[in-house]
Amino acid sequence: MKLNPQQQQAVEYLGGPLFVLAGAGSGKTRVITEKIAYMIQNVGYKPHHIAAITFTNKAAKEMQERVSERLSKAQTRGLIVSTFHSLGMRMLREDAESLGYKKNFSILDASDCAAIFTELSGSAGKEIVFKMRHQISLWKNDLREPDEVFAQAQNDWERHAAQVYANYQTRLEHYQAVDFDDLIRLPVLLLREHQQIRYKWQDRLRYLLVDECQDTNACQYALLRLITGLAGMFTAVGDDDQSIYAWRGADMENLRRLQEDYPQLKIIKLEQNYRSSARILRIANQVIANNNKLFAKRLWSQLGEGNKIRVIACQNEENEAKYVTRQIAYLNASQQRPYTDFAVLYRGNHQARIFEEALREAHIPYRLSGGQSFYDKAEIKDILSYLRLIANNDDDPAFLRAATTPKRGIGDTTLGKLNQYAKNHQCSLFQAACTTDALAQLSNKSREAVYQFIDFIEKTSKAAETNNAGEVVQQLLQDIQYENHLFNSEENNRVAENRWKNVCELQKWYAKKSEEKNKSLNELTQTITLITLLENKEEEIDAVKLSTLHAAKGLEYPCVYLVGCEEGIFPHAESIENGNVEEERRLMYVGITRAKQELTITHCIKRKKAGVWHFPEPSRFIDEMPQDDIVILGRKGGKPIISKEEGRAMLQDFLNTLKRQQD
Repeated sequence: MKLNPQQQQAVEYLGGPLFVLAGAGSGKTRVITEKIAYMIQNVGYKPHHIAAITFTNKAAKEMQERVSERLSKAQTRGLIVSTFHSLGMRMLREDAESLGYKKNFSILDASDCAAIFTELSGSAGKEIVFKMRHQISLWKNDLREPDEVFAQAQNDWERHAAQVYANYQTRLEHYQAVDFDDLIRLPVLLLREHQQIRYKWQDRLRYLLVDECQDTNACQYALLRLITGLAGMFTAVGDDDQSIYAWRGADMENLRRLQEDYPQLKIIKLEQNYRSSARILRIANQVIANNNKLFAKRLWSQLGEGNKIRVIACQNEENEAKYVTRQIAYLNASQQRPYTDFAVLYRGNHQARIFEEALREAHIPYRLSGGQSFYDKAEIKDILSYLRLIANNDDDPAFLRAATTPKRGIGDTTLGKLNQYAKNHQCSLFQAACTTDALAQLSNKSREAVYQFIDFIEKTSKAAETNNAGEVVQQLLQDIQYENHLFNSEENNRVAENRWKNVCELQKWYAKKSEEKNKSLNELTQTITLITLLENKEEEIDAVKLSTLHAAKGLEYPCVYLVGCEEGIFPHAESIENGNVEEERRLMYVGITRAKQELTITHCIKRKKAGVWHFPEPSRFIDEMPQDDIVILGRKGGKPIISKEEGRAMLQDFLNTLKRQQD
C-alpha cells in the first residue's frame, strides 16, 4: 500500500529534528521502517550509523521483522533496532569501566532487587517495601542521586527511603551489578561525564528513530539528547493522547521540551487511521477533546461509518461477565468469527477473575495478559544463576542461588560465615570462598563442599571462554545433575517433565544464538535478562484476549468489550482524588481505539465490594461521547439489552449452527 502524503513527508525529511505526531492506527511503525529503508537505499546512510529505539522487546522484534522484509541482510548489517534498555546495556558493555564497573557486570532481575530491598528495609512489610522500590525507581528515572534526595526529603519516610536508596546503590556496586533503571541512568552519567565517550557514540549513532516518545522519562529523554547532540538528527514518533504511563515515570512534558530544546523542530501529523470505523474514531476524538492538549489533531478513516457503539447497563458484575461471554459465543457461532477477534479490556487486573469463570463455564478458550514470563520460572532462574556467576564472580545473589540449588552440602551456617567475612572485608561471597581465612572458619565437610563448588565454577568459566555457549550449558546441566534434581523435588512427574523441557529450551536458545551471532556465553547471559520470551514461543491459539487497558496499548482487535466503565473503577477512584482524570481519559482513548469494527462498553448498576452492594454512576466518559453514535441499552426506562427480535434471531442462528454441525 502506498504511503499517504504525510507519511511520505515524514519518511523523506532529514533536515534536522523531526517530531511525527502519530495518532492511533496511523501507521507509525511503517513510517519508521520505510524511513530506515529510505535512508539506507536513497540517502546513503550506513546501517551501523542508525538506531531505532522502542520501549518493548515485542515492538523491537516486530520492527526488526518489518525491516528484514524490506531490506536484505547485507543492507541492514550493523543496524540497531532495540529497546532503550538494550541500547544502554550495549553502551555499558563497551564503556562500563569508565564508571568503575567491569564489563561482565550482572543485571539483577526484580526478585533479586526485591530481596536486597527487603534486607535493607529491616522488618518493613511487603507493601512498604514495594512502595519504597517504586519510589527509588522514580528517583532513578528522574536522574536524582541519593544525596540530593536525602537533602530535599520532606518527611521521615522520604529520609528513610533515601537512606535505603544510598545503601542499595552501594550494594549494587559491591556486587558489580546494575538494575533495569541503571541500564539507562548509567549511560546518561557516562555520556555526561566523559566527553570522548560521548563524541564516540554521537559519531557512531548518527541518526536515531525513537518510537512512543510520549512514554519517555527524564532519563530516557536525557539519553536521546546526549546521543543526538546539538544537531538533533532524529525522528521522534509519539502521541500525547496515548500517554498513559505517568505512574512509572513517563513524562508527557518531554514532547513540550522537544520544542523548547530544538527550536528548529519540524512537526508532521499523521491523522488518517487505518484501523477503525469512522464512528469509533468520532467517539475517541470527542472524548479526548475534553483534555488539555499539547498538539491538536483529529483522527479520520476511509473504512466506512461502522455500527453504533453499544453501551450496556448490566445488573451486576456476574451479569456483566455472562453478557459478554454470551455475545462472544453468539458471534463466534453465527458469524464464524475466530475467538482471536475478541478482546475484553478492563482497568485493573482484579476484574479478570469473573470473566475467566464465565468463559471457562462456556468452554470458551481465553488468554490472560501478563502471564508468567519464561524467565521468571524457578527452573530457569536456577540455571541462569550459574551462568550469571560464571559471567561475574562478584554476583552475590547468583552465588547464593547456585551454591544451594541443587543442594551440595553448603547450608545456611556456611553461607552465614562466608557472608560475615565478605562484609568485614568488603569483598564478594565468591572472593570470600576463595580465601584461606574464610574457609578456616568452616567445618571440614563444608570446606570441601565450598572448594568443589568454586572449582566447578572456575572450570566452567574457562570452558565458556572458548566453547560454544550451548555446549557449555549442556555440560553444566549434566555436571550438576539438574534433571535428577527436578524429578526428586517434584511429586508429580509431569510437572518435573515440563520444567525440564523449559530448561532444555534455554539450552537450545544458547546454542542457537551462539552459532547465529558468534557470541560468548557471558555476552548472551548479559543479554538474556532483557528478553521476555523465547523466539520459538508457543503457537498462537484461537482464544479470547483478557487484558488490562495498559497492556493492550499497541494492539488491535475486530471486537472489543470495554468493561467496568463506572465512576471509581474507570476513571479510577485514586485518579479522581488526585486530579489525574486526564490520564484516565487518555486510557479510555487508548481502549476505544483498540477496536476495529465493533465496540461494546459495559457498566454495572450495582456492584458488590467487601460483601456490600454499591450503586456506582456510569463513567463520565460515556456522557462525553457523541450520543448519536452510541446506543444505550439496559438502563431503567430505556431499551432492553436484547430486544425480542434480536432474541429470536439469536435463537434461530444457534439452531442453524447446530443443524450445520449435525449435517
